[in-house]
Amino acid sequence: MSSETPDYKDTLNLPKTDFPMRAGLPKREPSWLERWEKIGVYDRLREKAKSGPHRAPFTLHDGPPYANGNLHIGHALNKVLKDMVVRSQQMMGRDARYIPGWDCHGLPIEWKIEEKYRQKGQNKDDIPVVDFRQECRRFAEGWIDVQREEFKRLGVTGNWNDPYLTMNFHAERVIAEEFMKFLMTGTLYQGSKPVMWSPVERTALAEAEIEYHEHKSHTIWVPFKVRRGGNAEMPLDDAGYDAGADQALLADELHQARVVIWTTTPWTIPSNKAVAFNPLISYGLYRVNETQEESWTTAGDLYVFADTLAEDALTKSRVTAFDRVRSVSTEELAGLTLAHPLAGIDGADGYWDYDVPMIDGDHVTEDAGTGFVHTAPSHGSDDFDAFVKRGWMDRMTHNIGPDSDFLPHVPLFAGLTVFDAKGKEGKANTAVIAKLVEAGGLIARGQVKHSYPHSWRSKAPVIFRNTPQWFAAIDRPVGDGQDEYGTTIRERALTSIDKLVTWTPTTGRNRLYSMIESRPDWVLSRQRAWGVPLTCFTKKGALPTDPDFLLRDEAVNARVTAAFEAEGADAWYQPGAKARFLGNDYDADTYEQVFDILDVWFDSGSTHAFVLRDREDGSDDGIADLYLEGTDQHRGWFHSSMLQACGTMGRAPYRGVLTHGFTLDAKGNKMSKSVGNTVAPEKVIQQYGADILRLWVAQSDYTADLRIGDEILKGAADSYRRLRNTLRFLLGSLADYSDDLRVARDDMPELEQTMLHMVETLDRQVKAGYAAYDFQGVFQKVFHFATIDLSAFYFDVRKDALYCDADDSLDRRAALTVLDILFHRLTTWLAPILVFTCEEVWLERFPGDDSSVHLQDMPDTPESWHDPVLIEKAQKLRAVRRVVTGALELERQAKTIGASLEAAPVVYVTPQLAALIDRDRFATLCIVSDLTISTDPVPEGAFTLPDVAGVGVVFQKAEGQKCQRCWNILPDVGTHSHPDVCGRCDAALD
Repeated sequence: MSSETPDYKDTLNLPKTDFPMRAGLPKREPSWLERWEKIGVYDRLREKAKSGPHRAPFTLHDGPPYANGNLHIGHALNKVLKDMVVRSQQMMGRDARYIPGWDCHGLPIEWKIEEKYRQKGQNKDDIPVVDFRQECRRFAEGWIDVQREEFKRLGVTGNWNDPYLTMNFHAERVIAEEFMKFLMTGTLYQGSKPVMWSPVERTALAEAEIEYHEHKSHTIWVPFKVRRGGNAEMPLDDAGYDAGADQALLADELHQARVVIWTTTPWTIPSNKAVAFNPLISYGLYRVNETQEESWTTAGDLYVFADTLAEDALTKSRVTAFDRVRSVSTEELAGLTLAHPLAGIDGADGYWDYDVPMIDGDHVTEDAGTGFVHTAPSHGSDDFDAFVKRGWMDRMTHNIGPDSDFLPHVPLFAGLTVFDAKGKEGKANTAVIAKLVEAGGLIARGQVKHSYPHSWRSKAPVIFRNTPQWFAAIDRPVGDGQDEYGTTIRERALTSIDKLVTWTPTTGRNRLYSMIESRPDWVLSRQRAWGVPLTCFTKKGALPTDPDFLLRDEAVNARVTAAFEAEGADAWYQPGAKARFLGNDYDADTYEQVFDILDVWFDSGSTHAFVLRDREDGSDDGIADLYLEGTDQHRGWFHSSMLQACGTMGRAPYRGVLTHGFTLDAKGNKMSKSVGNTVAPEKVIQQYGADILRLWVAQSDYTADLRIGDEILKGAADSYRRLRNTLRFLLGSLADYSDDLRVARDDMPELEQTMLHMVETLDRQVKAGYAAYDFQGVFQKVFHFATIDLSAFYFDVRKDALYCDADDSLDRRAALTVLDILFHRLTTWLAPILVFTCEEVWLERFPGDDSSVHLQDMPDTPESWHDPVLIEKAQKLRAVRRVVTGALELERQAKTIGASLEAAPVVYVTPQLAALIDRDRFATLCIVSDLTISTDPVPEGAFTLPDVAGVGVVFQKAEGQKCQRCWNILPDVGTHSHPDVCGRCDAALD
């Protein structure tokens, strides 16, 4: 280039854009949030659906988070997934509605208010219940406002101005109304059975409120003496043991033996009512021959064990030698009656001097213990079921109070607790063990660490306790006439799972099905104050089994629901409420008003009624298209919603269920504040921006547990930067584009037609992926296309034409047409994921007070762009191109050339490939100044790739001078009217 050569830079169509490379998301995202709120994007989409062409509705029903505390990363994952569903469905042509909601009732909030009173030395029970409930309401309101802003900061769209709250008056009215449907159809009943009870929170808990942690328990081996066998009856001496006046009856040593049980709950021994065995287990009679000094057994003692467990049990009781006397048949076991191990103990006044039958049960196993199970029907579900099956309801005990304390009527142990008010072990276990030792009722003791149920709120251990509770019978015919999918709640639920619901992933179906298939009746009642009460009345003096025990009157129900609609559920607690609701038709003195509150899972399970059914922006048919929550909700919200809806409307309240995994730290460990490995959404947003957090969600497989940490987020940020580069190139290249430059598809060069085929294919894949909620698949495909097919290939190839061709050249106009098509596809494909960035990109090109990418739909893509023949040819050409670029890379590494335009390689191909190649077009595709196509055999030493057969490349330098405008090296440079340019550039300059 001579000193007189013009500077041609200003003659090029170089990209022009103010779109910054550095995103600055943490600072810039809030301004877009303000903008969306100002122009009312969500409301405008609803108006668009009403006034424009019909759009099929799509409703994602929000599983309500609890209004208690700041958001954690699991909340962020959940809400971002929901937002990607709603936005993608909207942009694919649906009327996608999303009403966020909150769970407001229940123990966590009540517990916080109680703590406040405890700190002041006050008792919650001394506070008027309505005042207490109002404090709970205010507490929930405060956290709803905090969480709402945190959710919005994640870029989540929805009806934030009018969310649903389970404590709204209308919601409380509907929850009560839904409960009264159970009352009126006869599925509600009061029963007494063991439920998981929290001594700390003093309430029954549902399975969904339980989590399992390691716990150290006492273990004891307790011998039960034989009292009677078959028809042989043995009188008891003062100690409660077999006296055996008739020596003939003692000839069989089984009558002198003791049946040994093993338990990890010594406190339940005072409530023992039977010993269970399994007919499928082999049992034997064992004689002790020799013991260590401190053994609780003596030589000659006889015990019955399962054969597989006898040695372990006897060893633990310090027995050093023993014999197996004989087998013991299960028929013999069934004929035995035992004595309680505390029978005849001093100070008990005969409290335990009752028969202890032996019963068969398939819940007895040989996994541990002795092969016999101590059975206390008031403290175990299997135990309870065994007694119900035999009609022994009159044998239930009520020995344990709400504080896990032995009640006053229990001798020796009255007032002792299993766990104290803080969840620590009380004195009940050790006291029972001591009395068993005193009574000769122990052969061994120890401790074991095992998985034990704890309250997920207080983290304290729970007990099984027999209490009067209210239940929904799930196997009783509902009798409401909605029997298309079954007559009982369980039948309807199982049919819904199989026939009405699509599961993502499909494993969710099996999990919920097995849970509902084997679950017991639903415990509806809680002994608390903050929630919707069980709005029913019972007849004084009547038994729960009596027909008139429960008052069923639609007029009474109507008075209750009207009051709740106007005043909220507090109306139930106002003075005179009982007489007010019963009205003049009933004597209030003859009825009891129930003050238990409903399980909060009934609250959230009822949300379909007051959101999907009752709201104008709910669902047209009262059914949600999708419920989306974590995998723990198979036993939580998915489960309770299914049961509740099957009890009130005969089917599942949803057509689809999506479940995601839990969030873990970068090493795959569970997050814990005490460990210090939590990742707060707020911190991620402050450092990276919400779009990077959303991108982490999109890049992850949500069907499994998701890891998050600094390096993972840095990887997401790197992917984001690469994608932003692609979008920036589009914006810069389209700065001067207008529709009058558009080229029809059939008039385009083959390269552009190929790109349109790829767009059409990807468009189908993206929409299918979004429809299947496969966000990871969608993002991977779009990211690969944007960074590999576009940035690393198409953009690289077409920069020459875009920058250097004449403004009206076909190649340039065709390329600009494709870039415009790509712009509209990429921004709308990615908008559900990168909500802020796609808005920024859109507004850079289409500014305006009312402009927003989130008001757009994904464009329809013509099927005519699909061209399998052309793409097959293009794939062959790109394979040949890989060999060329591979050969040039070697030369670049060897410093033979600096840029590919310095090359003019000879490309050896088969005749079949040669027939496909246009030399000039292929040179442009390879970004070389020239090339030669040869069908000669590939010479020795040519560059080849093993996966591209029949192709070789021999490097040659380009001949000629370098064009000072386009940088191609060509022989004709310097022979035209404009100095030091090629013919193409000379024409462009003219």
